[in-house]
Amino acid sequence: MLSWFRNKKIPDIYLYISHFLDHFIILVFAKAAYDAGQEIGLTYGETIQLATLGFILFGVASPIAARLADIFSRSIIMVVFHFGIGISSILISFSYTSFHLVLGLSSLGFFSAIFHPVGIAMLLETKDRVGLRLGINGLFGNMGVASAPLITGIIIFYSDWRMAFFISGMVCVIYGIFFALALKSTDQSVGSSMQKKSEKFSPNWKQALVALGISTTFGGFIFTAVTFLVPRYLELYMEDLLLSVAITGLLASLVYAISSFSQVLVGWLIDRVSPRAVLFIVSIGQIIFIYLASQFDGYILLFFMTLAVCFVFGQIPIIDAVMVRYVPDSWRNRILSMKFVLNLGVGATVLPTCSFMLEKGYQLSHLFSFLSLFSLIIVLASILLPSQSSEHKGREIYNK
Repeated sequence: MLSWFRNKKIPDIYLYISHFLDHFIILVFAKAAYDAGQEIGLTYGETIQLATLGFILFGVASPIAARLADIFSRSIIMVVFHFGIGISSILISFSYTSFHLVLGLSSLGFFSAIFHPVGIAMLLETKDRVGLRLGINGLFGNMGVASAPLITGIIIFYSDWRMAFFISGMVCVIYGIFFALALKSTDQSVGSSMQKKSEKFSPNWKQALVALGISTTFGGFIFTAVTFLVPRYLELYMEDLLLSVAITGLLASLVYAISSFSQVLVGWLIDRVSPRAVLFIVSIGQIIFIYLASQFDGYILLFFMTLAVCFVFGQIPIIDAVMVRYVPDSWRNRILSMKFVLNLGVGATVLPTCSFMLEKGYQLSHLFSFLSLFSLIIVLASILLPSQSSEHKGREIYNK
């Protein structure tokens, strides 16, 4: 039975929706935690701690998912992904103790870890318009983040937190069936010959991966800090406009939603302009607009903050688009998994760092000024990236 799913391809739209579901399902608990804690007799602080192992597995399990994809094939593991997150979510809806919640949330985190190393590698198997397709994929993932609290809140309003997990899980399982049925066979003879030709790393790949590692590290820190701090930042520095917490929260969601489209634009540019130049421009934009956002308040702040987040989000597809030019297909699962673990590790340092600086008397505006300095290192990483000219010549010879 498993052999039928092995080494299949699927239209990009199915992977885009999978990315949406991945980010959506992992954040259902963020909105449902308070109600779940009330029912099982825990405070909000105690309840959110139950998701700690799940979020750790969301990153740490990526290399495991990558290795399983190497053994069984990406298409098989992606089918497992949908049923795994769906069944885990359904099981969470039947939790009546904190222990049950820990098990369910940990299982959900483990299966959610599959998409980024495996689904993105599956997306990159087709080399046409890589940048644009990565940008659209990123857009779907961010929309999953933005819609999770909204949809979960609506379900809880009309029912309860259990139904939020149950409905979400059922949607994932049903979609998993459609995903499996949409898998198509590939020409194995052509595929194997093409793979043999592309098994070598491109010239200067070590230098490229070092540059990508630097931009991933500091870009990941900036991304995590910005996405976590923006709602509170708007509350503090737009208070003179007498906006309620609900309105500033809505404005933060709008900032994220608008900025998500920058990934599509950047992805489109990557296919036409050297990624080295695009990364340089994006990192310069981060320096300018993150700093300007730290200097103003009111609606001017909202304007500059939106531009700042656009440039922060715009960096996301660049790294994967450059990686695919230097790393052969057989290594992409592993490289993507290492990238995601690196992001998790860096992201884990954001809150302690921000907390330490605030305790030392710094303001949130000072933190944003600090983040703009981090972008200087991404500028250096863009300069370190090898020139794309020799790589493009190699591809032209290969295509002939």
